[in-house]
Amino acid sequence: MGTKKSNKLAQTAVLKQILKRCSSFGKKNGYNEQGLIPDDVPKGHFAVYVGQNRSRYIVPISWLAHPEFQSLLQRAEEEFGFDHDMGITIPCEEVVFRNLTAMIR
Repeated sequence: MGTKKSNKLAQTAVLKQILKRCSSFGKKNGYNEQGLIPDDVPKGHFAVYVGQNRSRYIVPISWLAHPEFQSLLQRAEEEFGFDHDMGITIPCEEVVFRNLTAMIR
Protein backbone atom coordinates (compact mmCIF):
# COMPACT_ATOMS: atom_id res chain seq x y z
CA MET A 1 0.00 0.00 0.00
CA GLY A 2 2.97 2.35 0.54
CA THR A 3 3.84 2.15 -3.16
CA LYS A 4 0.33 3.22 -4.14
CA LYS A 5 0.58 6.28 -1.86
CA SER A 6 4.04 7.08 -3.22
CA ASN A 7 2.76 6.89 -6.80
CA LYS A 8 -0.15 9.17 -5.90
CA LEU A 9 2.26 11.74 -4.41
CA ALA A 10 4.50 11.61 -7.48
CA GLN A 11 1.46 12.01 -9.75
CA THR A 12 0.31 15.01 -7.71
CA ALA A 13 3.73 16.61 -8.06
CA VAL A 14 3.64 16.15 -11.84
CA LEU A 15 0.16 17.64 -12.04
CA LYS A 16 1.26 20.67 -10.02
CA GLN A 17 4.22 21.13 -12.37
CA ILE A 18 1.88 21.00 -15.37
CA LEU A 19 -0.44 23.54 -13.80
CA LYS A 20 2.41 25.88 -13.00
CA ARG A 21 3.97 25.71 -16.46
CA CYS A 22 0.93 25.48 -18.69
CA SER A 23 -2.09 26.99 -17.01
CA SER A 24 -3.42 30.42 -17.70
CA PHE A 25 -3.49 31.40 -14.02
CA GLY A 26 -1.64 34.64 -13.48
CA LYS A 27 -1.73 35.85 -17.07
CA LYS A 28 -0.14 39.24 -17.50
CA ASN A 29 -0.12 41.32 -20.69
CA GLY A 30 -1.09 38.34 -22.82
CA TYR A 31 1.58 35.98 -21.42
CA ASN A 32 2.38 34.48 -18.06
CA GLU A 33 5.61 35.21 -16.17
CA GLN A 34 7.62 32.76 -18.29
CA GLY A 35 6.06 34.06 -21.52
CA LEU A 36 4.47 30.65 -22.15
CA ILE A 37 0.74 31.25 -22.27
CA PRO A 38 -0.66 33.29 -25.14
CA ASP A 39 -3.63 35.57 -24.70
CA ASP A 40 -6.05 33.10 -26.32
CA VAL A 41 -5.85 30.55 -23.48
CA PRO A 42 -8.75 31.24 -21.12
CA LYS A 43 -8.25 31.20 -17.39
CA GLY A 44 -8.43 27.66 -16.05
CA HIS A 45 -7.20 26.07 -19.29
CA PHE A 46 -3.90 25.08 -20.88
CA ALA A 47 -2.63 24.25 -24.34
CA VAL A 48 -1.54 20.83 -25.55
CA TYR A 49 -0.12 19.84 -28.92
CA VAL A 50 -1.33 16.61 -30.49
CA GLY A 51 -0.43 14.40 -33.44
CA GLN A 52 2.15 14.53 -36.19
CA ASN A 53 1.20 18.08 -37.14
CA ARG A 54 1.28 19.22 -33.50
CA SER A 55 -2.26 20.60 -33.67
CA ARG A 56 -3.00 22.86 -30.73
CA TYR A 57 -5.89 22.17 -28.36
CA ILE A 58 -6.99 24.24 -25.40
CA VAL A 59 -8.19 21.98 -22.59
CA PRO A 60 -9.64 22.71 -19.14
CA ILE A 61 -7.46 22.10 -16.11
CA SER A 62 -10.23 19.89 -14.68
CA TRP A 63 -9.22 17.22 -17.22
CA LEU A 64 -6.06 16.65 -15.20
CA ALA A 65 -8.22 14.69 -12.75
CA HIS A 66 -9.37 12.16 -15.37
CA PRO A 67 -7.41 8.87 -15.40
CA GLU A 68 -7.53 8.68 -19.21
CA PHE A 69 -5.99 12.13 -19.57
CA GLN A 70 -3.44 11.34 -16.88
CA SER A 71 -2.43 8.31 -18.91
CA LEU A 72 -1.79 10.56 -21.92
CA LEU A 73 0.27 12.90 -19.76
CA GLN A 74 2.37 10.00 -18.49
CA ARG A 75 3.05 8.95 -22.09
CA ALA A 76 3.94 12.55 -22.92
CA GLU A 77 6.38 12.70 -20.01
CA GLU A 78 8.01 9.42 -21.02
CA GLU A 79 8.40 10.43 -24.65
CA PHE A 80 9.08 14.17 -24.47
CA GLY A 81 9.49 15.18 -20.82
CA PHE A 82 7.99 18.37 -19.47
CA ASP A 83 11.08 20.57 -19.65
CA HIS A 84 10.44 22.54 -22.81
CA ASP A 85 8.84 25.88 -23.65
CA MET A 86 6.37 24.83 -26.35
CA GLY A 87 3.74 23.34 -24.06
CA ILE A 88 2.77 19.76 -23.54
CA THR A 89 2.99 17.52 -26.59
CA ILE A 90 0.65 14.53 -26.44
CA PRO A 91 2.02 11.48 -28.30
CA CYS A 92 -1.12 10.16 -29.96
CA GLU A 93 -3.11 10.58 -33.15
CA GLU A 94 -5.51 13.50 -33.25
CA VAL A 95 -8.48 11.19 -33.87
CA VAL A 96 -7.67 9.24 -30.70
CA PHE A 97 -7.26 12.47 -28.72
CA ARG A 98 -10.58 13.87 -29.97
CA ASN A 99 -12.38 10.62 -29.14
CA LEU A 100 -10.90 10.60 -25.65
CA THR A 101 -11.79 14.24 -25.02
CA ALA A 102 -15.33 13.63 -26.24
CA MET A 103 -15.69 10.97 -23.51
CA ILE A 104 -14.25 13.27 -20.84
CA ARG A 105 -16.64 16.17 -21.52
